[in-house]
Amino acid sequence: MARRGSVWTAAVRTPVGACSAVLLALVVVLSVLAPLLWGDGAAAIDTDAIGQGPSGAHPFGTDSLGRDLLLRTLVATRLSVGLAVLATAIGAGSGVVLGTLPSVLPRRLGRLLTAVVDIAVAFPGLLLALFLAVIFGVGTHGAVLAIGFATAPAFARLVQTLSASVSGRDFVAAARIAGVGRVRLLARHVLPNIGEPLVVNATIGAGSALLAFAGLSFLGIGVQAPDYDWGRLLREGLDGIYVNPAAALAPAAAVVLAGLAFNLVGETVAAVVGVRTRTTRRGAPPAPAAPAAHPVVLEQPADAVLVVENLRVAFPGPDGWTVPVRGVSFSVRAGEAIGVVGESGSGKSLTALAVSRLVEAPGVVTADRLEFAGKPLAAASDRELGTALAMVFQDPMTSFNPARRVGGQLAEVSEQHHGLSRRAAFARAVDRLAAVRIPAAERRARQYPHEFSGGMRQRAMIGMGLMGRPKLIVADEPTTALDVTVQRQVLRLLARTRETEGAAILLISHDIAVVSQTCERMLVMYAGRIVEDLPTGSPARHPYTRALLATTVDLETDRDQPLEVIPGRQPEPGQVPAGCAFAARCPLASERCRTEDPVLEVTDRRDHRVACWHPQVTVLSGQSHEEGAA
Repeated sequence: MARRGSVWTAAVRTPVGACSAVLLALVVVLSVLAPLLWGDGAAAIDTDAIGQGPSGAHPFGTDSLGRDLLLRTLVATRLSVGLAVLATAIGAGSGVVLGTLPSVLPRRLGRLLTAVVDIAVAFPGLLLALFLAVIFGVGTHGAVLAIGFATAPAFARLVQTLSASVSGRDFVAAARIAGVGRVRLLARHVLPNIGEPLVVNATIGAGSALLAFAGLSFLGIGVQAPDYDWGRLLREGLDGIYVNPAAALAPAAAVVLAGLAFNLVGETVAAVVGVRTRTTRRGAPPAPAAPAAHPVVLEQPADAVLVVENLRVAFPGPDGWTVPVRGVSFSVRAGEAIGVVGESGSGKSLTALAVSRLVEAPGVVTADRLEFAGKPLAAASDRELGTALAMVFQDPMTSFNPARRVGGQLAEVSEQHHGLSRRAAFARAVDRLAAVRIPAAERRARQYPHEFSGGMRQRAMIGMGLMGRPKLIVADEPTTALDVTVQRQVLRLLARTRETEGAAILLISHDIAVVSQTCERMLVMYAGRIVEDLPTGSPARHPYTRALLATTVDLETDRDQPLEVIPGRQPEPGQVPAGCAFAARCPLASERCRTEDPVLEVTDRRDHRVACWHPQVTVLSGQSHEEGAA
């Protein structure tokens, strides 16, 4: 509650929020107090002041009975706003019912109701309100029902769309399996998850209902005498507009200001309910705690494509800055294949996004040194990154635009970065698809992503990276959700690309076996830091790396023995304890491990680094060796 209250406070402090709060407060105060304070004055007839223009006594003049137009406009606030809110409530309630009924009714009736809603949505709202006003009759009640039911189809369509997006989620499927009925499923699992956008649209819709109600009263089929709202006052003022233009100005201004208040409130509510994390920044992100010992600084190779020193990625949160990547350092040589492994949440993908310059605000990336192809990454142009750095994402289905053909999306790279014509760029796209072993490449280039299998989409994503001459390919778990046959094909394709193009590869994976078979060097990450940097096939010394190896299953695994697991879970990014982050799960942890954070230091081999106070030895093939001390 405190968190939500702080978000509301921040929203009200913005220009839009402040204006909406002031206008809404003014409308509410007038609705409550105006009839009490000026009701009698607005109804007082003065035959000596009939049809007068603006004066000190009557700022907007008087009507045909000598009544003060300003007071009548103020008093009409209650009826005008009240009817608009009532009509909105009717429209939103009816829309929710119409939107959820197709999920409860039999299929044929549900489809019929959906078709009726679709037809109603096709009509303009005001035209539908006029049609319904004739059916319900002239007057206040008929106008309220007409506007309410005229806005219901739009709400119903919104509810149907939002319900469909929620109904396919796992928790809804689990509730169905548990035997939850349809009505209870909608009430407990679907509607609570779509309530916020409905509230936002209802708030904005109140402004439209206010305008529609004023329109019906202006046409003479809304509020009837002796009652009056802003629409009726506007019509009466229009009769004498050539004699007293100010008579129509007061109700017109009231309609505009009240409608603006509802719409601005809707924008403010949308900004608040859409907030999930704090977007404001409180100073610079904190630097990692100073280690107990100074790490050994490795000499960077002359042919390094990527150099990363002390990389940090931070995000602002309600309790300050969270640093999920804490001081990562490594380098990638030309033509080298490096694997990054670790459990989910260890910072692998975030590191890949940071070195690809894909971390967006409010995230902050800092590093003592972050260079790509010999120059600072921040200084590299989009064209340089677009041609020299390729990114292969985990799920190509969400990475490709489903509404565009695959060949066109690949060709866009050459059109933007190489300056090729559309035909030449498409020809190169076909050539790259053929290079990644996609059969009938020219025909496939004219197809959409959904017409490709999972493995073909992943190969096409690699082909997109090959549209330029990449010096580095960052593959973020490219084999996830692929069967073992397709997985092997993708890995072979990456290896072949490395050989033919001379590109370095940074392979992100949670599968240590895949990395050990594909890469020359391995970076093991835990809780946002590299805990071991070792050549593939050399003895593993960090207990976490050893634990990952122990959980790897192969054909030689004893099926009569229980599978190995790593007890516990790694700490959340904002709750990393003092000392070694793995200490709580490590069987070798000592008091020093819980108080002092080990740094990544070179072992007896210059190409092997480990951050551990009690390193052991295990070969990546799974064979154990004698334990050794640091």
